[in-house]
Parts: sequence; structure tokens; C-alpha cells
Amino acid sequence: MVVTLRPITSETVRRVTDLAVRPDQRRFVATNAESLAEALFTPEAWYRAIHRDDELVGFVMLHDESLRDPMPQHPRAFLWRFMIDQRFQSSGTGRAALTRVVEHVAAKQLFPVLQVSFVPGEGGPEGFYLRYGFRPTGLVEDGEPILELPLAPMTPAST
Repeated sequence: MVVTLRPITSETVRRVTDLAVRPDQRRFVATNAESLAEALFTPEAWYRAIHRDDELVGFVMLHDESLRDPMPQHPRAFLWRFMIDQRFQSSGTGRAALTRVVEHVAAKQLFPVLQVSFVPGEGGPEGFYLRYGFRPTGLVEDGEPILELPLAPMTPAST
């Protein structure tokens, strides 16, 4: 299984908006159509379709302050939306996709941590993020606890 993050195109946008979590998970994440609409008006939005091999399986969106013009002195990276279609959950796809996201954020060498918030509740994503290595910050934003994942400092390749 190879998981990749790919740009959303006019050929894939309808399939991305058709992806859905299980009915009992809908209260934890916005639809992909809502997320894409928000992205249109948010310069800091970085979003991709998640593919497992060549199959479209999910959606991710970051709030990446390094995309601002001008970029803040200490930009923040926040995992804004992350979803795996109900047909592909519990298969390791989510963990592999999150690893690709972490690699993308870490490669920028701008952020000490990647943050995420979540809607608390039974069946929510908190356990997934904690098992991945995110840790509680004690902060709450709009009623959602914030977790963070420390990013290992990357050293430039020697020349």
C-alpha cells in the first residue's frame, strides 16, 4: 500500500466531495465540500486528496501560516481537516496519510510542532491522534482541545 497526497483537480473534485465518514462520525468533521469552500477564502489553506495506491480515499487540509504574505516571524501549522472515507478506515490508511502530512510539514523546517484540535466525544479522533504521538497542550479553542506533535528538527544535507 502506497499512500500519497495529491492536488485536487477538476477531474477529482466531485469524487473528493463524495467521500464520507461513517454516520456516527459526521459530528466530528466538516464535509469535504464545506472544507473546500472555506479553502477558497483562506490563503493559509493547503489541501490535498489522499490516495491509497491509485484510489481516492480521503482529504486533508492544513492551516499553514507560512503561506501568508508576508509570512509571520513564527508561523504555525495546524491540521485543520483530516478524513478517511468510511470504506478505508481501520486499514492503516489514516496513519500512513498522517505520516505523509507530517513529512510535508516537517520538510518546510519552519514549525516546531504540528497542532490539531478535535471535537471531543465517544467515537471521535482523539485516540487516533494520541496513538500517533500527539500530546495534549491543555489549550482549548472554540470548545475543542488542542493537541500537538513535536517535529524533529531537520538538518540540511551536507554538501
